Amino acid sequence: MLDHIILTVSDFKRSVDFYTKALEPLGITMEMDYKGPENHPNLKGFGDGNTIFFWMKEGKANANGTHIGFVAKDHAQVDAFHKAAVAAGAQVLESPRVFLEYYPGYYATWVLDPDGYEIELVHKS
Repeated sequence: MLDHIILTVSDFKRSVDFYTKALEPLGITMEMDYKGPENHPNLKGFGDGNTIFFWMKEGKANANGTHIGFVAKDHAQVDAFHKAAVAAGAQVLESPRVFLEYYPGYYATWVLDPDGYEIELVHKS
């Protein structure tokens, strides 16, 4: 189980706008604007109202090798995320579908965010 993820993004405003729109169908919202003291970076925190688990810091983005998979509650949520992410400017890697190569019931979509990070939303049934 993961506690949190921090992505380094090249533009706070652009990334906050993207993730605010793309994650809205999942009930994930921007909840904290953390002003870092001294050598600690400023952070933007997204969560579900109970905990903040997805953070961004501004800097030099490097998407190589980064893949983040969010959990969907059903296929409709995968479809809603895909639609919202594309509307927010995501590049589509895989449209929503069942990926039998993983196993039956693996319904997912993959997009690239504004910095090129690979974001997946999956419902496993």
